Amino acid sequence: MPLILDSPLPSPTLAIPPTEDERATRRTQHHSCDAVVVGAGILGTAIAITLARQNRSVILLERSLKEPDRIVGELLQPGGCEALERLGLRHCLEEIDAVKVHGYEVIYHGKEVAIPYPKEAVSKSLPNPGQRPEGRSFHHGRFIRRLRETAMLEPNLMVVETTVTGTIRSTWTNTSGPPKILGIESLTHGVQDYYFGDLTIIADGYASKFRKEYIPHSPISRSKFWGLELRDADLPLPQHGHVILGDHPPILLYQIGTHETRALVDIPEGIPSASPAAGGPKAHLRNVVLPALPKCVQSSFEIALDEGKLRSMPNSWLPPSTNRVPGMIMLGDAMNMRHPLTGGGMTVALNDVVLLRDLLGPEQVPSLSDTNRVLSQMKKFHWRRKNLTSVINILAQALYSLFAANDPQLLALQLACFRYFELGGSCIDGPVGLLAGIIRQPLVLFYHFFSVALLGMWIVVSDAAPAWKKPWAVLESVLIFAKAVGVIGPFIWSEVRS
Repeated sequence: MPLILDSPLPSPTLAIPPTEDERATRRTQHHSCDAVVVGAGILGTAIAITLARQNRSVILLERSLKEPDRIVGELLQPGGCEALERLGLRHCLEEIDAVKVHGYEVIYHGKEVAIPYPKEAVSKSLPNPGQRPEGRSFHHGRFIRRLRETAMLEPNLMVVETTVTGTIRSTWTNTSGPPKILGIESLTHGVQDYYFGDLTIIADGYASKFRKEYIPHSPISRSKFWGLELRDADLPLPQHGHVILGDHPPILLYQIGTHETRALVDIPEGIPSASPAAGGPKAHLRNVVLPALPKCVQSSFEIALDEGKLRSMPNSWLPPSTNRVPGMIMLGDAMNMRHPLTGGGMTVALNDVVLLRDLLGPEQVPSLSDTNRVLSQMKKFHWRRKNLTSVINILAQALYSLFAANDPQLLALQLACFRYFELGGSCIDGPVGLLAGIIRQPLVLFYHFFSVALLGMWIVVSDAAPAWKKPWAVLESVLIFAKAVGVIGPFIWSEVRS
């Protein structure tokens, strides 16, 4: 339950700004600052560092500062690496055994096509603009550790290990709308604690305890990723992410270290081969997934499967929402999620921080206590982020619908997608540029998606034989196009209405 204050916190007007020592005293002794950030994950730590470097006084709260161990958030697209560069955090990719990623390899029923990141899409504002962009893959926990180490070195930032239990509200501040959030209450070693800030930033991840209270949407999850860590796997195309398609939901393979490779297997709800009667997810991995893998990977996959270190994460969809609560903003997976198939989550999070750095900077918002100004800037944030986030959100959901195809029209679109990649040139540069977060134009996404749909229609009609089957093929092609509209339409609408 939130703590409710009937009157605002005293905010004495000072003749001169407080000194660094005074602000440090306020943080350490009075737990008072410009911004309280909840969650020291990717976004929470990055926004805390960014605000601190803008001479804001910041307190970052995290339930556990131990190095996390997760099976997602391990592949950072080139657009995310670029955002790290802009935030001055590129060094966090060093000393964690990160692996360069040059693109993707799609394997469709044993046929392979390489999809490198497009050279011409490199930002000219970054070093070596003539080179192809690169992503990085790594152990998630090691990257988080580096970010947190950087945060702890910031003089304007205090990092605290504590379990947040609720928000502190003031009914006095705003009687005509939602009450203003004044800070956070928590438990530190079992003792009740309070942290006050002009602005409270909630970034507590996919399992956010605040979402139901402040976000109008609920996550939708219809599948899980089941993950294994392979040792010394021999990948078909090193330094590339691998997407394996066939008579099964999608399988991902990518290196996360010199000797480690992550295998992620999508298992939808209710799939018979993973039912308890069939032996559960492990039986699905052994009986369905193992035979579908490239021969060079099968032995390391089987060894990892026998070791039994199998873990899962829900694959969730949560459309974005405009922040409207005075004194608080919700960010990251707490506010917006998409299927992790395309590895876009961290890219979205870090680019959100870049945008917020500008919108909430001291030049735009001199004081974070100016609630109306902050809310006005957050409305701009909601729409300005869409050039990138709407592309990644829609692309992730639409591609998953095709790659996990379970009806004739979706299977036709899946085949068309692979054939489209085989054409090469702009047919791979455009889609992978969108996926990488370096082409930020929704119209380019729609162009390529419906080009795939038209190709699927042409394949069905041209392959129809004998001639008397052509009319039926034309009807089937219409159904394919209708299915394409039905796949992408709801996700476009979710971005527009939000």
